[in-house]
Amino acid sequence: MNRPLLITDCDEVLLYMVAHFDAWLDEEHGIKFAFETGSFGGSMSDKASGETVAEDRVWPLLDQFFRSEMHRQTIVPGALDALGRISEIADIVILTNLGDEAHPWRVDQLATHGIAHEVVTNRGGKGVPARDILNRYGATRTAFVDDLAVHHASVAKHAPEVFRLHMVAEPRLAPAVPPADKAHVRIDDWPTATNWLLERLEDR
Repeated sequence: MNRPLLITDCDEVLLYMVAHFDAWLDEEHGIKFAFETGSFGGSMSDKASGETVAEDRVWPLLDQFFRSEMHRQTIVPGALDALGRISEIADIVILTNLGDEAHPWRVDQLATHGIAHEVVTNRGGKGVPARDILNRYGATRTAFVDDLAVHHASVAKHAPEVFRLHMVAEPRLAPAVPPADKAHVRIDDWPTATNWLLERLEDR
């Protein structure tokens, strides 16, 4: 018999990223990250001049962080316990927006935190890959967790039957990010989120 399925993002859901990215930007590049913007575009400025970092430089910096600094990332409180509880009744897949070359890096990184579930890498909207995962597992009930509204909209379009939970675990970033309008709920902590997810994944 097929089991329920949880599809979850990694950064700012299972692992903190932006706070460590901010620290690295300061140490290595003299750049400040403005959490209050709630986004990456326009969020970075040169500490010496105060000038905004050009957007065509933002994404290469993020790529550099993932290539060399993933060891900095720390686990979100409650995430490991949540995955343990949910895995008792459901399969778990981690759907992360990194290129395929980063798949082994993410698998190894998560393993250092005691997380050993399937990892799927992806570029762009998560609706199509989420639908592919759902079909592959033949899940009876599926839930999706992500920090970005654009991915909730994508999943709502391509897999509308999936329960969608919007989570922004980073406390300095969360206040600046409005609830995703295509998510069913916004919960920023794992203890509360776990109960919501279990209620929807458990077969009735």
